[in-house]
Order: sequence, then C-alpha cells, then structure tokens
Amino acid sequence: MKNHRLKIFLLSLYIAAFIWSVVEPKDFFIWLLEVAPALIGLAVVMLTYKSFPLTPLACILITLHACILFIGGHYTHAEVPLFDWIRDNFYGTRNNYDKLVHFVQGLMPAIIAREIFIRKGIVENRKWLSYFVITTCMSLSAGYEVLEWTLAAITGAAADAFLGTQGYAWDTQSDMLYTTIGAAFALWMFSPLHDRQILYLQAQPGILYVSKRLNVTT
Repeated sequence: MKNHRLKIFLLSLYIAAFIWSVVEPKDFFIWLLEVAPALIGLAVVMLTYKSFPLTPLACILITLHACILFIGGHYTHAEVPLFDWIRDNFYGTRNNYDKLVHFVQGLMPAIIAREIFIRKGIVENRKWLSYFVITTCMSLSAGYEVLEWTLAAITGAAADAFLGTQGYAWDTQSDMLYTTIGAAFALWMFSPLHDRQILYLQAQPGILYVSKRLNVTT
C-alpha cells in the first residue's frame, strides 16, 4: 500500500512538472527533443508495470530524471536560471545544468540496469555486476551523444541549443564522464538499499523473477 501511494505521488509530480514545462517553453521544438526521453521512459514503465514492476528507488530516480529533463527542456539546458546564477556568482564560464543532466543520466539507468541484471539473473557474479552496470551506462551515454549529434545535424539551426555545448570543445567527452560518475555514485550510494527493495519486491505474490545471488526464491 505504501509503495502504491508513493507511485501515485511520483506520477502526480511527473504530470505537474510536465504541464509546467510545456507552458511557454523557450523553444517548443527544443523542448520536445529534450523531454522525449522522459516521455518514452514513462511509456515503457506503464507498459511493463504489471509484468516487471520496479522498486521504489528506481521509480524515484526515474521521476527525478524526468523532472530534470522537463526543467532543461523548458529553459534549454544552457539557460536554466539557477545555473546562470551559480555561474555568475562563482566565477564560472558556462551554465553547467547539462552536466547535472548527464550525471543523473548515469544515476538512474545504473539502478534500472542493476535491477534488470539481478532480477533476470543476467549477471549472477556480484563482482562483475558493477562492471557491467557501469559499461552499460557508458554505452547508453555514447549512443545518446551520437543521437544528439544526428538530430542536431538534421535540425541545423537548433543544433547549438539542443547540444548545449556553449563553445566547450570537450563537451561530449565530459558529458560521458559525468554519466560514468553518476553510474558509479549510484552503485556506491544505493546498492544496499536497492538489494533490500529487490528482496522485498521478489517476495511478493506473482513476482516470478529469481535472483540466486540475493538468495531469493519465489
């Protein structure tokens, strides 16, 4: 029951952030490009809700990631006001909101990948689990950078706003680095909590996935 209320709250937060984001964004086309991953993510979660329900931690991180994308889509990643203030008051040279986006882009997928690997029994050796989670996030980040570049090349005039490079030559590489740091941080910070939530979830009736390494039988 508590998990159900949490998910209702998270969905309400998602919808509220989405509505706020879509009202007079700086550029509607850029908004659509920036928030598309959040919209696709919600669709996937809804479609797999009964067959593969996620842990509360995964749901919280998905909602956090979506809200961050909605904010970036509304203002564009290079012009989020709070990060303009941070730049101006701490002698920065650029708006670094995009780095927060990419950090969370590692944080959330790391927990999703970890959950799938454990619950599906894809990676049974826990010593290798972290390696495969991090490399999966790195691969996703690299793929997303290629997708960004492709869309920017197609859209032309919208390229700078969508990519948010702000003249930084190593923007793509640093984006991938922040994603990797986010994934590593997620594993270091949340693994014990995540294990407990998986154990609880797998003990529920109707959950048929088995994790030998977590000593779960259902």
